[in-house]
Amino acid sequence: MKIISCTNNVSLSKDIAKKLGKKIVDTKITRFADGEVYVEINENMRGQDVFVIQSTSTPVNDSIMELLICVDALRRASAKSITAVLPYFAYARQDRKVTPRSPISAKLFANLLIGSGVNRILTMDLHANQIQGFFDIPVDNLFAAPTFVSHIKKYIKSKNIVCVAPDVGGVERARAIGKRLSADLAIIDKRRSGPGKSEVMNVIGNVKNKTCIIIDDLVDSGGTIVNAATALKNKGAKDVYAYVVHGVLTGEAVKKINKSKIKKFVISNSILNDKKIGRSAKFQIINVGTLLAEAIKRISISKSVSKLFK
Repeated sequence: MKIISCTNNVSLSKDIAKKLGKKIVDTKITRFADGEVYVEINENMRGQDVFVIQSTSTPVNDSIMELLICVDALRRASAKSITAVLPYFAYARQDRKVTPRSPISAKLFANLLIGSGVNRILTMDLHANQIQGFFDIPVDNLFAAPTFVSHIKKYIKSKNIVCVAPDVGGVERARAIGKRLSADLAIIDKRRSGPGKSEVMNVIGNVKNKTCIIIDDLVDSGGTIVNAATALKNKGAKDVYAYVVHGVLTGEAVKKINKSKIKKFVISNSILNDKKIGRSAKFQIINVGTLLAEAIKRISISKSVSKLFK
């Protein structure tokens, strides 16, 4: 087994390699003056099972192209198998046509990965589970839920917890975590009052005097989750926490969250956010390197990955 790290989120790659007791393959990844990516692998890859780690977050398109070129280099170096490890899967929100003449970009990304020579995908908390069907190769979709549950049990001592889905699409995720915590479920019903106007939030479920934990797979601009926290507090919630797998955090997201009614905002390190967050006491980053390393180990020895979540 060989571990290769592309340049997006190198710290997570190093942590995964360390937990596996492996050294990251000596790889030279540079860019020409016009921005073209150049990859040179300085070790023999012939007959090896290779895991290429690349989180496809900002800069999204550069990260994707870097990954594809690295995979092409491995294929031409006669690697036995190539697994693309994507802690964050880009374009996952574009999984269907929402308007006429619009693309299905998640499917395009899947085609690019397969076309480059990838044999297997390992990712975490896909925004839409049906994206697995875009591939004709094995896809292992890991879940951060067990990591979140352990963290909640350790740091949130309240016995009156409600898991909150920020929208109808997130109900399954919130319910799964709520079941492990023996907690109730609440749902935020989002409705726009008009074109371009702010969202009206209605809370379905009893949250009065309870500790609310908003569960979401990703947060981008931060507007929805901040408004959800306000709606919960207005309904009498005692404290509001947020547990989010992928902290995309674009624009003023960090500033919004710092000013919000959220007591603690917990994200995984699937996306590198250290510089964005700075020294903010409201944010906490939890490591999913152990989860990814264990999944890689199981894939390499042909053991069940699904047993990680039973």
